[in-house]
Amino acid sequence: MQAPVPLTRDLVLVGGGHAHALLLRRWGMAPLPGVRLTLIDPNPKAPYTGMLPGHVAGHYGREALDIDLVRLARFAGARLVQARATGLDRQAGCVQVEARAPIAYDRLSIDIGITSAMADLPGFADHAVAAKPLGPFADRWARFCDAVASGEAAPEVIVIGGGVAGVELALAMHFRLARAGARGITLRILDAETPLAGTARGTRRALLSALQERGIELWLGTPVAEVLPDAVRLGDGRRLPAGLVVGAAGARPWPWLAETDLPLENGFIRVDPQLRVVDDPAIYAVGDCAHLSHAPRPKAGVYAVRAAPVLFDNLRADLSGGRPRRFRPQRDFLKLVSMGGKRAVADKGGLGLQLPGLWHWKDWIDRRFMRRFHALPAMPGPAIPRRVARDVRAELSGHPVICGGCGAKVGPDALGDALGQVAAPRRPDVRSTPGDDAGILEIGGQTQVLTTDHLRAFTLDPWLMTRIAAIHALGDVWAMGAAPQAALISLVLPRMTDRLQRRTLREVMAAASDVMAAAGAEIIGGHTSQGAEMTVGFTVTGLSPGSPVGLDGARPGDRLILTKPLGTGVILAAEMAARADGNDVAAALAAMARSPATEAAELAGAHAMTDVTGFGLAGHLLGICRASGCGAEIDLAALPILPGAEALLREGERASLHADNAAHAVPHLDGGPAPGSPRRAVLFDPQTAGGLLAAVAPEAAAAHLAALHHAGIPVAEIGTITDRPGRITLR
Repeated sequence: MQAPVPLTRDLVLVGGGHAHALLLRRWGMAPLPGVRLTLIDPNPKAPYTGMLPGHVAGHYGREALDIDLVRLARFAGARLVQARATGLDRQAGCVQVEARAPIAYDRLSIDIGITSAMADLPGFADHAVAAKPLGPFADRWARFCDAVASGEAAPEVIVIGGGVAGVELALAMHFRLARAGARGITLRILDAETPLAGTARGTRRALLSALQERGIELWLGTPVAEVLPDAVRLGDGRRLPAGLVVGAAGARPWPWLAETDLPLENGFIRVDPQLRVVDDPAIYAVGDCAHLSHAPRPKAGVYAVRAAPVLFDNLRADLSGGRPRRFRPQRDFLKLVSMGGKRAVADKGGLGLQLPGLWHWKDWIDRRFMRRFHALPAMPGPAIPRRVARDVRAELSGHPVICGGCGAKVGPDALGDALGQVAAPRRPDVRSTPGDDAGILEIGGQTQVLTTDHLRAFTLDPWLMTRIAAIHALGDVWAMGAAPQAALISLVLPRMTDRLQRRTLREVMAAASDVMAAAGAEIIGGHTSQGAEMTVGFTVTGLSPGSPVGLDGARPGDRLILTKPLGTGVILAAEMAARADGNDVAAALAAMARSPATEAAELAGAHAMTDVTGFGLAGHLLGICRASGCGAEIDLAALPILPGAEALLREGERASLHADNAAHAVPHLDGGPAPGSPRRAVLFDPQTAGGLLAAVAPEAAAAHLAALHHAGIPVAEIGTITDRPGRITLR
């Protein structure tokens, strides 16, 4: 058997711009063994600039212009750090990242684009939106269109900036509002200088004519003094009403670059012909954030697209040994400018032409580009040997790859059989109830709970994986109504050099320390080893001020409260197969990474409580029913479910443990929809770092729900405890 290649170098990409997206696609088809690839971007998706005007006009849905960075990172074998880069320490060789540990690099590439935010304009940050970055603008535009359609907002828009970007957006916005039937549309473009500077005479004539046809006002020589909640105040004191103010005045570098010691040209990173920072060969920069010192060019996505193959080749040569290539950008390129409806004007070499069919040509070019990311190549997995033992193929047919997190657990029936072989506690200071979340120890007159849990990694991000694993393990302590006390960490890392081990351990310990400190617990030691893949777990103790909350206290009439939405298992399973939507994956990871300490404190007086993890809601509820000698009734319509989970279940996606969970619970279920229903199927979905399930007195339920809702926690009352022992009724 061939040994896995050890990791020896860290390649970090900051930003999900066009060049990095193309690099990730190429990397997935031809990875460089030994390189750990990391992408840092605050968003799970990156919009394609070329299709934004068409989206604003309503020609494309949002999904048409989004590059799914979660799916792309999975394809490339990269870890996606969904956070914002805030700085750079070149001496230490690390990127500073918002709200988490720094990320070290051996080679770094920056592709963060530009912003059109006007930080120096009073009121802009609070009341306006920049056209770039595109994601926040597209979201704000969608909300504004909905508000206009419902009559909550007037169709009054101001665009600050009279360049091609501002005019193109103004035409697209007017088309969308007019087609939606909005009346009294007022759309103004404000510019203190010459409009459409740098365009050909024919282009300028066509666009100015289009503005006039639609009644879009072009205000020149009118500097803006302030953006107000419902208006713009001009330098001469006049106020122009506006329900939406958009900044599209030129290309601005991201402010944090100025706080680094990188060599800059007007705020943009100076690079050499090989796309390396001019004074640092370990750092590359591409796209609009870079200044090509050897061949200055205007800011345009076409240069990022053309730079991507050179960046890919040069990074591989740099990391493995080889000669770099020179980037030779073309002097000019064809610009196809949208005019709101399905019309466009072509601009190149001082000529501007408006011809029939130009928009459809642009549409074909844009869709062809996006197909590279919407239909990623199918890469073959490891081949099954021709001759294998009986049942190998049958075992692999359902799940060729075992899920991470709780989806990788042993099934409840197999585990129950194994635990049945364990003798009852013989020591007087040790007691436990079968199925309880933690063992109970009596020490010096105090009650201590003890639990252990570990997870197979489902993300390549060690910081995030550690945070989720720590919250997952603490869930057993919180479910017992105890206060976390101490923790031991158990970590398996894939084979890597000593230098990468140190980097990884810094991230792991930073995350573990943050979670445990917030919970009031101390890390007192642990164990590390190397293996085939990363696993992380914790042994945790907690102190209980009174009798721990177990599974056996539920009473008929109790209300059932669930504190987190369901669906992490199916979303993680689909993400491993590159079939989950990036936004849905991000929501699932955020839910798992959220500590349930607040709800644990609120529900500490519950009659019975558990955390919903590997055996799914049905399995863990069945544990409460058996221990308490009761039954339960579940309102399927009341179940909180993560975005995207129902659709994936409907499409047949399942976590590895799903079938075992269903086999364990189905014999004890009554009523409800057909077996294929997503609302029924989600009952068996294995959860990782799931919510607390509490049986509370009926007279206390409303107060608990009100307190948690006031704290911003989306808890739900999902059913009641009944007097039918061991039976769960679905309705």
